[in-house]
Amino acid sequence: MDRLTRRRFLVASGVVGATALAAGATAYTLDDLLATAGDADPDARTLVLVTLYGGNDGLNTVVPYADPAYAAARPELAYQAEEVKRLDDAVGLNPALAGLHGLYAAGRLAVVRGVGYPKPDRSHFRSMDIWHTAEPERPGSTGWLGRWLDRAGGDPRLAVSFEPALPPLLAGARSAGASVPVTDRGAARGLPEPTLAALAAAQPGESVARARAAACFADLRSVDELIQGVRDTTGAAEDDPDGEQAPATATGGARTPLEAQLDLVARCVEAGVTTRVFSVSLGGFDTHADERQLQEVLLGQVDRALTGFAQRMARSEAGRRVVVAVYSEFGRRVRANASDGTDHGTASDVLLLGAGVRGGLHGEPPSLTDLDDGDLKFTTDFRDVYAALLAQVLHTDPAELLDGWSGRLGTVW
Repeated sequence: MDRLTRRRFLVASGVVGATALAAGATAYTLDDLLATAGDADPDARTLVLVTLYGGNDGLNTVVPYADPAYAAARPELAYQAEEVKRLDDAVGLNPALAGLHGLYAAGRLAVVRGVGYPKPDRSHFRSMDIWHTAEPERPGSTGWLGRWLDRAGGDPRLAVSFEPALPPLLAGARSAGASVPVTDRGAARGLPEPTLAALAAAQPGESVARARAAACFADLRSVDELIQGVRDTTGAAEDDPDGEQAPATATGGARTPLEAQLDLVARCVEAGVTTRVFSVSLGGFDTHADERQLQEVLLGQVDRALTGFAQRMARSEAGRRVVVAVYSEFGRRVRANASDGTDHGTASDVLLLGAGVRGGLHGEPPSLTDLDDGDLKFTTDFRDVYAALLAQVLHTDPAELLDGWSGRLGTVW
């Protein structure tokens, strides 16, 4: 979700100009967070929320490879049994998720299937509003974690975003989380474009090994340009394939690499800061065309970032109390489109990982043949996931923050 969209959301909800944004916005830095080092409750858990903007294709993330309806609906996009990272005899992870597959084998990754909400909306903006506010009937004026922050005392440093702008989910009625820019990390300067081009170009008479290296470098550059091109379409004026003008959340999310955002989260956790909730993101998942290569590249980024973070967190007591939740605003249609991609859909998967997570498959998988106008019927209400996170990670009564909703996933921790 880009800055303009966040502004639209906050203006529409009446939060802009109120105490909420005055308390959050961009007034905080990493040093402000680290100043609270040592003040954390030693028994408190930490929630890290990872938003995949654009509508990640859940069926090609957690792949029902053994279901014949899957291959029939996606002749060119479907993964074969030998390609996936198997979880059991029916489903497996995308080939790009080798690290998460290892976490699953170690019992540290939970896959919650068929997550969605009643009367689904295929609009990026509307659907993300619903996920942020946890109010599917009519998105409200506060985020579900913003309401938690209101009750937790309102200190913006308790709920921190390492994204370019404060996500609405951290805006409460009286307070808001802190938006901390990832600009003080001192990223290394890149090589000039002519140098990069020269490295990717084959030279007459060079050895086979050097020619292969140049070809590999050229492939890496082309993939990088592909991803950057997709991200740069954010805010473009062209029509969205599903009827939205300039879809705000189609390719939104932080431009800072997910690994860099999670590195800052790790530094904060290891320092013992008071922050209980961190929000990070990655965009680019609106895969209407040529989906397989693009999604594999994006999921590879997710896999490297999450696996490295999980391994780092497992090395400290504070890190072992961290729970990561990964979600997207919706999944994709069951049937592939004519452009070797998928269009906006409904239910998808939520991933939960951490040393204390009870790994495995949770929830019922949605049917690929009993559909709602071509879309999956959700089997797990997303508020059940939120209720579990609030109750078991943030130790808060979910009914007080989710308009009476107190459903649970069962024992996930």
